[in-house]
Amino acid sequence: MPKGAQTRRAIVDDAVQVASKVGLNGLTIGQLATHTGMSKSGLFAHFQSKEALQVGVLERTREWFVADVMAPALAAPRGEPRLQVLYERWRNWVDHAFDGGCVLVAAASELDDTPGMVRDSLVRMEFDLHESIATVAAGAVREGHFRADLDVEQLAFELRGIMLAHHHAARLLRDAGAGERADQAFAALLSRARSA
Repeated sequence: MPKGAQTRRAIVDDAVQVASKVGLNGLTIGQLATHTGMSKSGLFAHFQSKEALQVGVLERTREWFVADVMAPALAAPRGEPRLQVLYERWRNWVDHAFDGGCVLVAAASELDDTPGMVRDSLVRMEFDLHESIATVAAGAVREGHFRADLDVEQLAFELRGIMLAHHHAARLLRDAGAGERADQAFAALLSRARSA
């Protein structure tokens, strides 16, 4: 990787952790300059706008999610075991990936009604995640682990709901039982999905 690309990657990695504490809208070039020890002009050379920095943060967060959650899940055996690994890795990622809360969850709240390229980038990521979960669930149907008439889109919706509720309970409410409740909800989801 060229030195410029390495520098940009290091800046974005720092920016992700800062954004996990202050949100995308709270992240500024000036604040990041202080955090990284770089000059504002040096940072501006890598990101021509705050929006470009925000998109870079979202894309890097997605790369981490794919490496830490999706890749291990896709390496697991097809069917229910793959969905189980996806859930376990995702829950662990929510609990441990950031210095603060999940950048993607916070961004969804910040950007829900804000048009522009940052929101468009996040929306694409969310659609991709939903499609990936539905595809894994469809594989479990093909393997005979889940019933043939399972609505895989509904399962994807419910799993995302479990993860959002877990994040809310664990991060905002500091509920020590959040993980156990998420596990129970996921077990119930699997039970409803299984073939007889």
